[in-house]
Amino acid sequence: MNFVEELKWRGMIHQMMPGTEEMLASGQQTAYVGIDPTADSLHIGHLCGVMMLRHFQRCGHKPLALVGGATGMIGDPSGKSQERNLLNEETLRHNVACIKEQLGRFLDFESDAPNKAELVNNYDWMKDFSFLDFAREIGKCITVNYMMAKDSVKRRLNGECQDGMSFTEFTYQLLQGYDFLHLYQEKNCRLQMGGSDQWGNITTGTELIRRKLGGENSAYALTCPLITKSDGKKFGKTESGNIWLDRNRTTPYAFYQFWLNVGDEDAQRYIKIFTSLDKDTIDAIIAEHSQDPGQRILQKRLAEEVTCMVHSREDYNAALEASNILFGKATKESLAKLDEATLLDVFAGVPQYEVSRELLQGEGIKAVDLLAEQTSCFTSKGEMRKLTQGGGVSINKEKLNVFDQLITENDLLNDKYILAQQGKKKYFLIIVK
Repeated sequence: MNFVEELKWRGMIHQMMPGTEEMLASGQQTAYVGIDPTADSLHIGHLCGVMMLRHFQRCGHKPLALVGGATGMIGDPSGKSQERNLLNEETLRHNVACIKEQLGRFLDFESDAPNKAELVNNYDWMKDFSFLDFAREIGKCITVNYMMAKDSVKRRLNGECQDGMSFTEFTYQLLQGYDFLHLYQEKNCRLQMGGSDQWGNITTGTELIRRKLGGENSAYALTCPLITKSDGKKFGKTESGNIWLDRNRTTPYAFYQFWLNVGDEDAQRYIKIFTSLDKDTIDAIIAEHSQDPGQRILQKRLAEEVTCMVHSREDYNAALEASNILFGKATKESLAKLDEATLLDVFAGVPQYEVSRELLQGEGIKAVDLLAEQTSCFTSKGEMRKLTQGGGVSINKEKLNVFDQLITENDLLNDKYILAQQGKKKYFLIIVK
């Protein structure tokens, strides 16, 4: 498989230095993508870079995933209007360990293959590098004029940020450039990849290699486009924030739902970028989807592939089952399987009421009193009685046979919740405290 051709049809190339394709065609090569460990989880904004490494390995080349234990202490000004908070060493170590575990789902770190992936941390080679040594050995190779010409710097200095840019952030591109130089020398890494906003930082690295080691030493740059939604808004952001790969930050259900709910135009782009499906398979899915867009075949397959890759087949099946709950296809048993975080995600938009646990203790409380008096699930006891008689009231997905059925602590989901349902689609979540 030709790596550049693979990225081209997937729409994953924004810029590429001349000679890159020829270099890659000359045999197995090494490339890296850098990730600053600013959190203990990757989010889907990182996925395009990670998928580039995945495709790189699939094409027979050797991927390096660089976590910026050193550069993460500074912060990259690219695309930012204000300086980031600096992280301490302990936090960074924790974040790096978590990110490594997540990357293992995309890349082969464990086999004996000559192109197995490696994880490197720039803190390992920066921690003993004194400021004076860095200034003498590296700082003299790149002029201030060259660094000032980068878009990431110019935008910050031209009024986008009232506070300008600190010297700390200004040095970021030089530190990232040194990463490339180090990996070029130690790992024979000739290619750095990243998002289009990284072009300036990456090319500083190629220039540093040329100036430090001589013009016959060639390093290359390749960037992917910054992924946006069809309406131009930032990809991977929701009202509640980032879509994370860590299940404790974003449940597999919420993760699945994000991909399931993208528009047709976005789904056509995303299935090429965020899955490893081949071109013929993707073309067939898009063609089948176009016959009946209402079935959302494209979105369903996209959500399945990405959820299985990031989480697991079991998590995908559980998310699918949880998704059916709102559409009347669930049972009390499937509802009881939901963990608390997923339950709250599934019913995030329904009215919620709080009641005291004391009400459910002992013999419990009559359903009619709970739903029409202690809460406002029903406007009156008469309304609730009438709907119950018609089979239109359920507790935890089981129909109430009598309106005054006793509800006790035994009925609680996750020892804390009761799901009341009026008709087929009207839900209420009662929180017991």
